[in-house]
Amino acid sequence: MKLYDMELSGNCYKIRLFLSLLKRPYDNVPVNLREREQKKPEFLAINPLGKVPVLDDDGTVIRDSQAILVYLGRKYGGDTWWPDDAAGQAEVAQWLSFSANEMMNGCAVARAIPKFKRPGDLPATQALARTAMEALEARLADHEWLALDRPTIADVACYPYAALVWEGGVPLDPYPATRAWFKRIEALPGYVAMPGIGG
Repeated sequence: MKLYDMELSGNCYKIRLFLSLLKRPYDNVPVNLREREQKKPEFLAINPLGKVPVLDDDGTVIRDSQAILVYLGRKYGGDTWWPDDAAGQAEVAQWLSFSANEMMNGCAVARAIPKFKRPGDLPATQALARTAMEALEARLADHEWLALDRPTIADVACYPYAALVWEGGVPLDPYPATRAWFKRIEALPGYVAMPGIGG
């Protein structure tokens, strides 16, 4: 198994974290985004979109962090991380969509503007980030986990950019239930940190 990875990417970290939680060995293949290695022909042959992460599991190649989480959860996590039943899958999937939309357009972009000098409207993305964080806080105020009352790939998908939102100038102090959820994730067997969180 190979993971095409970039250390500071929250989307790549989701996969590193989940592989560690699953205790699955893999080869890490760093992709230097600053040198635009993701746009070179050899990488585009792996992922024509020119983005990381990409997982190659013995010839099965999957791009997109949410899709990789579903694949790994189904193949290696039994029905614990990605449930068998339609209602359970829908409950998890709605948080995967939240991760790909609200978390990405708010928390991730708010972080990327100052950290990676990405162009954008920082106040507007910070407002989107606060809206996303408020949605997490509302859910976690009376639930320990985002879906199914247990850890699932929903938690793995949403955790990184929520925990890194402070790098985009959005303080974590107003979100005590979310900060308590961070601690529960960080206590899971096999948890690994990344720069900026869990260290």
